[in-house]
Amino acid sequence: MNELPNALYDAAATRALDHQAIHQHSIPGYELMRLAGREAYRVMRSLWPENRQLVVFCGAGNNGGDGYVVAGLAARDGYDVKVIALGEPRTDDANRACNDAIGESDVDGKGRIQVIKDLGTVTSRVLDEGDLVVDAILGTGLSRAPQDGIAMAIAAINSQSSPVYSLDIPSGLNADNGNVPGEAVIAQATSTFIGLKIGLLTGSGPDVVGELFFHDLDVPAAVYDAIPAIATRITSDLVKVRLPVRRRCAHKGDRGHVVLVGGNKGLTGAVRIAARTAARSGAGLVTAATRADNAIMVNVQQPEIMVVGVETAAELVKAIEGCDAFGIGPGLGLDQWSTTLFDVSIRSSLPRVIDADALNLLARNPSRDGNWVLTPHPGEAARLLGCTIPEISADRPAAVREIVRRYGGVCVLKGCGTLIADEQTLWLCNRGNSGMATGGMGDCLTGLITSLLGQKLDPLSAAICGVWLHARAAELEAADQAMTGILASDLIPWLRRLLDDPHD
Repeated sequence: MNELPNALYDAAATRALDHQAIHQHSIPGYELMRLAGREAYRVMRSLWPENRQLVVFCGAGNNGGDGYVVAGLAARDGYDVKVIALGEPRTDDANRACNDAIGESDVDGKGRIQVIKDLGTVTSRVLDEGDLVVDAILGTGLSRAPQDGIAMAIAAINSQSSPVYSLDIPSGLNADNGNVPGEAVIAQATSTFIGLKIGLLTGSGPDVVGELFFHDLDVPAAVYDAIPAIATRITSDLVKVRLPVRRRCAHKGDRGHVVLVGGNKGLTGAVRIAARTAARSGAGLVTAATRADNAIMVNVQQPEIMVVGVETAAELVKAIEGCDAFGIGPGLGLDQWSTTLFDVSIRSSLPRVIDADALNLLARNPSRDGNWVLTPHPGEAARLLGCTIPEISADRPAAVREIVRRYGGVCVLKGCGTLIADEQTLWLCNRGNSGMATGGMGDCLTGLITSLLGQKLDPLSAAICGVWLHARAAELEAADQAMTGILASDLIPWLRRLLDDPHD
């Protein structure tokens, strides 16, 4: 992936950036359209230098205008270009782009762009004749599932075998949240302009965007100063400045004592993963608080982990007394023992991570606190909000903000394009891979964030660093070995390296 900016925008903020550039900095809208088309064409040629049979789907709005610019440039360079026009251009800039493209392609009285308006009768034949498809149908204004001819065009694009290149955003993808309410174009690459849309990086976005390219079209920095971003993309630089400072004279007490609570009957593996991750990610002391019958099993492979058997509330109170942070949930279960320990965690004022079944218990008994990190996957998020998983997936940014509004603290909404929110800010991690979809990954993340809390990071910083490090470690493991079969424990050696240098 090429370098992307950190600032993320939704559709409304993107339109505000355009408006600011046009009306406050006197950059004509058509000039921005031509710049976007030229940059898109440059990227297209670099990706597919041998493909010369171009089919461009142009919508009626300004996204279609970008497509007409690309079509005109390609025709002038000798491409065989067919434009499938989905309606007459409805903006002045798009209409001008259409007319200019057709005019520029006219050489010796012979137009090099074939414009096709009867989608239903010619799409299959036209697509069969092309070797590269450009999607310039819908821009950032999508609010519902595509209908009629547009839906037919998207289905046709997805049914053919040539590479697909989307301009600004794959048609059918919601720029605000990464939701696909109907069907979206599945692109091999996407070029986006001026503002990086959050929907490209979360939810279904990464599945349909392909390789993502960005260009700011050289708009003045003052444009971005005037329009605040809605979220921030996490990078290695942002992580590095938040990680704990490791003094040469530090001792284990300076590095924090953390407790991981969980490991019900038959579920000891989860708390073992969490505790081992905490120990390997810099915590000075790590204790696992688990079922008394399970205690000997938890540290058999990691003797550096202290283990205490807890069966009552008083025993857990004693176990966390004097620690710097704790995490509860890995392998916790939902029985009376679990409820007893969960009640202790709710009453505590310590920094803590609430994960897994502790989140399910929180959903049953809602409480609010400013000193915890909640780490739900979409199913747990749905239970916290009393809704369905599809409703969470339909608007992940809204879901993570609503969890914080109801429960306080910091929320990590896990999934593709993990989101992190507190009451003021929203962050996105676009690292990681599908190899992380294995049991124990969440337990590893809980141990990591708990360790960072114990090392005196505030809850937001611990969540930001923990999520990015966890995801980046999975990328390094996949590059070194393979994406298939990644286990949570495979990430631990990479976490140790990244904690020393996130730029690794």
